[in-house]
Amino acid sequence: MSDAQALVDAHHHVWDLGIRPQPWLDEPGHEPIRRTFATADLRPVATRTLAGRRLERTVLVQCVTSVDETREFLALADSDPLIGAVVGWADLTSPAIGDVLDALRAGPGGTHLRAVRHLVQGESDAAWLQQPSVERGLRAVGERGLGYDLLIRSHQFPQAIRLAERLPNLPLVLDHAGKPPIARQDLDHWERGVRRLAAHPQVRCKVSGLVTEADHEKWTVDDIRPVWDVLLAAFGPDRLMFGSDWPVCVLAGGWNRWAAGVEELLADCSPAEAEAVLAGTATTFYRLNPA
Repeated sequence: MSDAQALVDAHHHVWDLGIRPQPWLDEPGHEPIRRTFATADLRPVATRTLAGRRLERTVLVQCVTSVDETREFLALADSDPLIGAVVGWADLTSPAIGDVLDALRAGPGGTHLRAVRHLVQGESDAAWLQQPSVERGLRAVGERGLGYDLLIRSHQFPQAIRLAERLPNLPLVLDHAGKPPIARQDLDHWERGVRRLAAHPQVRCKVSGLVTEADHEKWTVDDIRPVWDVLLAAFGPDRLMFGSDWPVCVLAGGWNRWAAGVEELLADCSPAEAEAVLAGTATTFYRLNPA
C-alpha cells in the first residue's frame, strides 16, 4: 500500500551531457531540453499538487543503451531519497544477460533495480521482441523478479501482444500508453492494440508521454481525453500509473501543466481510483518503499 497522500511519478529521466552524450537530443525540436538535467532540477519545477498530493517518490528510467548509465542511476537512487526505483538497460540479446543483471543488483544501489527497458521503438525488426536471444534475455529478467518496460510505437503492438502471450509471468508496463498519434487524431489502430494488450492481466500502463504526442503548443485536456477514456476502459484504474516523462514534457508545457491535466482527467474518478493511478499501481509494480 502507498502513503495516503503520496504522489508517485512513475517515469522520469535525468542526463548529464558532460558525462554522456544523448544523441537523440540532436533531433530538431529538442533544443529546449538539450542541456543537463538532474533531480535537483526536478524538485523546484514539480511543485503542483495533484488531487492534494505532493511528489514524494519517482521511478528513474534509462535514456540510452548503456550499462554504465544504469550503474550511475542505481548509485544515484542510493543517495537520493526521491528516487524509489530504477528502470535500467542491459543487452537482452547477450548470452551473459543473467550475469550482467546479477552484477547490477549486487553493485551500489542495486536493490533499486526493479525493471529493464530497451528502445524497441527504434528497432526496425517488426518481431524484435520475438527474437530467440531477446526472449531468452527477457526470461532472465523475469527469473530475477524484475519487470519489463515496453517502449513501443503504435505499429509495434503485435510484437508486444505476442510477448505478453508467450511470457505470461513477466510483469510488463506499457510506457507512454504506446505513443498514441494524438496530433493526427487517428486513434483507431492504436486503440485496437491497447485493448488487445490490456487483455493480458500482467500488463500495466503509464499515463505518461502523451502531451508530446499532441500539439506541443496548443494541446488541451480535450485532446488527451479520448486516449484517457480508452486507457481507463481497457486497463481500469488499478492498472494505470501517472508518469511525467520529465524533462521531455518540458517540450509541451512541463511537469506542472501535465499534472494539472491529469487532475482534470481524474475528476470523475473515486478517491480509491485516483489513489491507484497516482501512487498505488506504481508502488506495487515497482515495489516502492515509503519515502
